Amino acid sequence: LLDLQTIHLRAGGRVIIGIDGWDAAGKGGLIERLVAGLEPKSTHVWRIGAPTAEEQGRHYLWRFWNRLPASGNWAIFDRTWYGRVLVERIEGLCDKDAWKRAYREINEFERLLADDGVHIVKLLVHVSAEEQRRRMIDRLNDPHKHYKIGLEDFRNIAKRKAYLEAYRDMLNRTDTDHAPWHVIATDDKQQARLEGLRIVARQVGKGVAIEPLPLDPAIAEAAHEMWGWTPGEPHNGASRNDKGKKKHKKNGHKK
Repeated sequence: LLDLQTIHLRAGGRVIIGIDGWDAAGKGGLIERLVAGLEPKSTHVWRIGAPTAEEQGRHYLWRFWNRLPASGNWAIFDRTWYGRVLVERIEGLCDKDAWKRAYREINEFERLLADDGVHIVKLLVHVSAEEQRRRMIDRLNDPHKHYKIGLEDFRNIAKRKAYLEAYRDMLNRTDTDHAPWHVIATDDKQQARLEGLRIVARQVGKGVAIEPLPLDPAIAEAAHEMWGWTPGEPHNGASRNDKGKKKHKKNGHKK
């Protein structure tokens, strides 16, 4: 992943990794492993929650436009623009016409980004009801994990059947060639994280040859001018300037 990111940094490539799924399905753990070996200044993780008052007065995609990666950067979304056809649909936060229209809007949004050269990776993490229950109780028993659970989690769990239907509709309507969905079973956390890493590497690496990048000739010339270095020459610990200083000092000592 770091090799791929380095290539994107040099070439100005942009990557969007969107992760959606059930509460306690392992989104945070997967993101932690994704970013662990990446260059941090070029990696941005966006944790998407309820829209602010300012965001509510705009089109729901507006806040995602503002978080799109700059040239050479990777953006990872912990929950995505699919909230319109998931939680907003289930909780009645928008009317039926709005969330039905969103499938077309989202496909057009992703098509536009893909046509502009953005690499899009969409991961849906799925957990069984029994494993979700176990992880939620684990959070209740651990004071350090209390921040991970809220009343809305219980409302979502109680509506599991409705969410399953919404997920099926989402996959059927927005799984496209330019932005396909990848569903990951996460009851086994380690296997799920490994699978997530493999998918990201495979999708981001499409059409990219991972090989050492050649040194910019201008940089090689600058190094030669400063230190007398030429490509392939081993480092001996002394620069041209250092040698000049030693020679000057030696001549001065003779005097």
